Amino acid sequence: MTTRKALLASAAAAALFSQSATAQGFDLGEIVVSGGFNPVDAQSYGRSASVVTGEEIETRGITTVQDALRALPGVSVSSQGNSLTQVRIRGGEANHTLILIDGVEAAGGDGSYILSGLETLNVERIEVLRGPQSVFYGSNASAGVINIITDKGAEGTEARTRVEVGAGHTASATVSARGARGGLSFSLSDTYDEGWDFSGAEGEKDSSRRQTVLLSADVAPVEGLTFGFDLRSSTQEYDYDGNDSSATSPGGYVVDDPAPFSDRDEITGRLFAEYEMLDGRLVHRLDWQLTENEQSFSGGAPTETRSEALKYRFTYGLDAPVSEARQMLTFFVEDSEDSSSTNPDFDRSAVSYALEYQGSFDNGLTVQAGVRHDDNSVFEDATTWVLSGAYALESGVRLHASAGTGVVNPSYLELYGGFGFTGNPNLEPERNRSWDIGVEVPFAQGRGVVDLTYFDETLEDEITTTAASSYENQSGESTRRGVELDGSWAATEALDLRAAYTWLEAENPDGSVEIRRPEHELLLGATMQAFDGRGSVSADIRHVAGNFDTQFFGAFATRELPDYTTVDVAARYAIDDTFTLTGRVENLFDSEAVDSWGYVGRPRTAYVGLDATF
Repeated sequence: MTTRKALLASAAAAALFSQSATAQGFDLGEIVVSGGFNPVDAQSYGRSASVVTGEEIETRGITTVQDALRALPGVSVSSQGNSLTQVRIRGGEANHTLILIDGVEAAGGDGSYILSGLETLNVERIEVLRGPQSVFYGSNASAGVINIITDKGAEGTEARTRVEVGAGHTASATVSARGARGGLSFSLSDTYDEGWDFSGAEGEKDSSRRQTVLLSADVAPVEGLTFGFDLRSSTQEYDYDGNDSSATSPGGYVVDDPAPFSDRDEITGRLFAEYEMLDGRLVHRLDWQLTENEQSFSGGAPTETRSEALKYRFTYGLDAPVSEARQMLTFFVEDSEDSSSTNPDFDRSAVSYALEYQGSFDNGLTVQAGVRHDDNSVFEDATTWVLSGAYALESGVRLHASAGTGVVNPSYLELYGGFGFTGNPNLEPERNRSWDIGVEVPFAQGRGVVDLTYFDETLEDEITTTAASSYENQSGESTRRGVELDGSWAATEALDLRAAYTWLEAENPDGSVEIRRPEHELLLGATMQAFDGRGSVSADIRHVAGNFDTQFFGAFATRELPDYTTVDVAARYAIDDTFTLTGRVENLFDSEAVDSWGYVGRPRTAYVGLDATF
């Protein structure tokens, strides 16, 4: 599928298709936008999910997406400095979690997306879906999905800016205009992080600078017809240090070196169009999506990765128009391809078909079921499925459960080799099967809620390296099981408390522990309204224990990392209706937080800023 064909298809569809979920007026505070082919009411969603809203991000002084994710149950965030952050859900590998920006894959080609400095000023919400999501999102959604949804603006015209200084600086601005027939939004950000010496030798600081531009628009020229686009461009340059495999201690492994640097360029975009028929009972949607990323190291030849997809779906409301239907059926088809310059003689393509049912019944039961088949051009085809349900009791207690399967395709490096490794074209996709069950319990007359979930996942055909520097599918099963606890409580009119805890047991087929997946992660937080209601003070305590990593020095053994506890605080004060003064301190007590052997975490760092809304 060429870019020209996709553009022509989307342009033609613009004359035929209709409203997006946002334009239809869905309340983003009550639905999970990414929960299926159509948005799902949060109380009806049977799967485990978390939503971090833009308001919460602002109140807690969270300035990057990766920091917002650290507070969520079932999510492990590990960093090697400020430029290499990986996210794992429920013990899956980093490339088993699919990261989306406005529904478009952030990583082009294959592999995982490396989070580094994604700014939060224009983030409307971050949705985290746990468990296999391959029915809706295909490969690399085996363990879960993270969808970063940007703010498209409310009715009217609005402008917001943010300036912050501390260990570097951030300058961001967003402008939006929205009317009855559509809207336009534009944002840009320039973030410079002076960093720190990852080796811990108090030498040269490894800095990072990212610049991002985002433009979005949608228009409904007539009733029942809407089309639009999203376009994002981001560039980044960052420093990093070298490694010494002959080191005898963690302190000697990371070598302070001012020379190495990397350049990254990212482009994501989509065109979409929808059309309503039969008085809204039938809704069609066509999406063309493109991701192109390029990265080079120390001025060398860049690696280019690319993904392109044309997606079509139609949804039929079985009992009412789709916007009001309690029962609906969706058919989906996708034509996708990807490529990487590391192996220019090869590319991959797939044609996928899926079917989803969503149903809500008078007795409080809701059901979601789906199945998908991927017809792959290079390796074995895959069929995945999902089934979930929720049941609301009259007491307000809500039971939820789900089961399903996921798939992760082999990467270009694993299939065809490179960087000193020999590829294995006979590799099969990794396959995950999962189930979970949970209960959500309100308390304190509805001012608080606790959600407790148990999950069990099994990964087959896990791909691993061999002693001969090649790749193979492991025999046996990799197991992941654990408990997720998420709670919040409006203790008083001025004080909100929150807590999240994860217990995880993740093992390889031989019984050894999987690395960079902490056994215990605990977050305790509080936000208090202050300054006579003109501001707030927020604090978060995070404790990590039982985390293992491979020492790529000395005995090259897998060993347990030291436990650590960090405290972050933030405050806001509204000077007037336009300007708000902000301040925050990361790692208040200057704790030594290590997610990977040899890499020292960020020391205590203070920031002060000014937000403005016009």
